[in-house]
Amino acid sequence: MMQRRLLCFLTIFVLCANVSSKSKFSESESLHSFIQSVDPANNLRFKGLNSNPCLLRWKGIKCLLNSNSIVEVSLDNMNLSGIIDTNTLCNLPNLRVLNLARNHIHGNIPKTVSRCSNLRYLNLSNNLLDGSVPKSLYNLKNLKIVDLSNNFLTWEKKQKVRSTERHTYTEVKLDPIAQNDTAAAPSGDNVNHAKRKAHHYVLWAELGLAIVLLVLLAFFVNLRIAKYLREKKTAKNITDDDSSPKTSIGTSMREVKQDEKNQELVFFVDEKDQFKLENLFDAGADMQNQNFCSSLYKVQLNNNVAYAVKRLKKLPASYDDFNRTMTMVGRLNHPNILPLVAYSCQGEEKLLIYKYQNKGSLLSLMERYVEGKRDFNWKLRLSIAVGIARGMDYIYRSFEEPDNIIAHGNIKLSNILLNENEEPLISEYGYSSLLDPKSVCLFRSNGYTAPERCLSEQGDVFSFGVILLELLTGKIVENSGLDLPKWVKAMVREEWTGEVFDKEMAKVGMYAFPLLNVALKCVSHFAENRPSMAEVLETIVGVVDDDLPGSSPESSPLDGHGLYSVAEEEV
Repeated sequence: MMQRRLLCFLTIFVLCANVSSKSKFSESESLHSFIQSVDPANNLRFKGLNSNPCLLRWKGIKCLLNSNSIVEVSLDNMNLSGIIDTNTLCNLPNLRVLNLARNHIHGNIPKTVSRCSNLRYLNLSNNLLDGSVPKSLYNLKNLKIVDLSNNFLTWEKKQKVRSTERHTYTEVKLDPIAQNDTAAAPSGDNVNHAKRKAHHYVLWAELGLAIVLLVLLAFFVNLRIAKYLREKKTAKNITDDDSSPKTSIGTSMREVKQDEKNQELVFFVDEKDQFKLENLFDAGADMQNQNFCSSLYKVQLNNNVAYAVKRLKKLPASYDDFNRTMTMVGRLNHPNILPLVAYSCQGEEKLLIYKYQNKGSLLSLMERYVEGKRDFNWKLRLSIAVGIARGMDYIYRSFEEPDNIIAHGNIKLSNILLNENEEPLISEYGYSSLLDPKSVCLFRSNGYTAPERCLSEQGDVFSFGVILLELLTGKIVENSGLDLPKWVKAMVREEWTGEVFDKEMAKVGMYAFPLLNVALKCVSHFAENRPSMAEVLETIVGVVDDDLPGSSPESSPLDGHGLYSVAEEEV
């Protein structure tokens, strides 16, 4: 009796072990079976068909971060010639994307496709599929985009293609060759008719597209011409001779200079480094940048010292207001803030003078990195992030009274300069507070501007958060129109957080994940949800300087700190 009980116990144990093993490898086995059915000729030539595809990183197969669960099967244009086996495919519980477009897959779409309940994107276009589109396809509640075009499919007239009472598609492309009361197989006449009809559609679409492009081209040409005429008119106030590569800053200043009481420069450097206003006016200047609000020159004086001279045009601030503000700015002394050498106030024309930085800006560094012309390793990125945060924190700690705080208002990549050691220097600080709130010169960098569009510490925190996202993702906001916070939040919401990071930052998850969490909090939609600059600096320094025990590049040391909830906050 005892032996019989022991035998039963061993039998149950073995069966449980087999079930557990089978469960563990069920997704891999299901994917293998599906690939064998869709690729009988073995064109994919995947290695290790008995192994885990997530670990082997098969091309076109994507898995959840730190998981062996498959979320995407994209095998488009792979010369596949089999059939679709949804019985095995739908055993992948987290499958969201299926893309088999531009192959030679035949047969029909099985009704069991309805078992792929998490499917969001389905593209079976440009294949040899026939039969009717199964009604069960429209019952997939999560399915947003469907493309079944350029096949030999039919559907019943009574079927609702665009939407049902339970679900509305974002995009549907079915284009079956016939609409019958029954799901009959397509005839040769139907096929030819469909091809002729499709050909006409393509011709009309190409003609329409050409007309739209011509209209857009004419529109943009007119914009460029108008912009050129405006800039040419503005340039008359800046230079004497448009054909000369060098110009004199003093040319457009001499008229107002005669009526201005204060004609001297106000310096914040030692006397040995000072010079006369006339020396500046008479020096040759290379224009670096120009817009309706300001011009930037590189001026080389006789002592071979190069200066960056910012000319503010039509600034409405009085001499007293400008002098008071620039005096406070000139007294700031921090290694991450570009020092103000001197300023001049000549009526509505104001000059700000800085030492010229030969290393350029963070924008130029990022652009060269994106173009593959230089490296931008993660250590330098962290150093730059910490330096900007320290400079911004110093600005806000420099004011004893909250009412006297001067916000920057224009934090962006091109306003972060780099010194000879490639340490960040915050430039163009102070004068935003003197601009007319209704002026086009204020809040021009929409990609960095907080939703509330006002000068404040929380607005600067938002701008810093965007720069931190740029350093983490390797994407550039300035001059691109990219809404980077929106894109990152969408990726986090879809649980594709690991795809956010640039290749350099992906190497160091121990830093990347917590810094992403900081950046997302900085770009919160509501100002009251953003941290102060002091809190941002404390957190970043803690992330970068701490040893982070137990962390690894593949895991976040801030698990459970609400990275996902931050992204969900203002959706």
